[in-house]
Amino acid sequence: MNEEQNTIRSKWKRLIRKKAFFPAVYLSVAALLLTGVVWYQTMNRLSAPAPEMEFFEENESRMDPSAEFYEPSEPVSQSVEEFKWPVLEEAETEVVTHFYDFDTDESEQVDALIFYNNKYYQSQGISIVPSTDEPLAVVAPLSGEVIDVKDDPLLGQTIVLEHDHDLKTYYTSLSDVEVELDQTVEQGTVLAHAGTNEFAKDQGVHVQFEIRKNNVPVNPEMVFNAPVTAIQTDVTETEDES
Repeated sequence: MNEEQNTIRSKWKRLIRKKAFFPAVYLSVAALLLTGVVWYQTMNRLSAPAPEMEFFEENESRMDPSAEFYEPSEPVSQSVEEFKWPVLEEAETEVVTHFYDFDTDESEQVDALIFYNNKYYQSQGISIVPSTDEPLAVVAPLSGEVIDVKDDPLLGQTIVLEHDHDLKTYYTSLSDVEVELDQTVEQGTVLAHAGTNEFAKDQGVHVQFEIRKNNVPVNPEMVFNAPVTAIQTDVTETEDES
């Protein structure tokens, strides 16, 4: 037993005395340490969540309308309509009777009178006649709803439209009516064609057009091509002055 231990010790002494012994030991220890570091870093990477997955999950939640932080976009506000002529723009027409305005001079007031049955009546609208023999289409100056359609013995065929902002438009002396009661119409919809009536027989084929704001007559020639909201302002000011 002692001989074996002495033999092992002598072999270790001879091995340690060799020049390559300690460098080999150092290299072995370094290799073990490097292997440990690489193994540790690899395990950390495997256990950490993948950043790419977090990115896509986050963006998917942004695109998902059911996400808590999703905010719907605000609705686009509707554009305000402008008051158009009650006849097609390309039609050749003439206004033969104007709106009676107490603030105008006498000559203009004469042009705003309608003669019937030996009496003169103040016009609460305008009379439009065609300049040619072509049928004159009467159209809706604003979108609205048909609230009255009838055949009056004095005024002829008539239509009344109701619009937003407490506005109503009246059409008399019509022919070939193309709309019905309670029908919704868009701006520019053909309502009828110009015709004749007993009240203004001397004008021949024409359409009498009137506007009411809260049942107060409004001069049509003052509001054509103006925003419908401006009509409300003008009428309010007129009522305040009165």
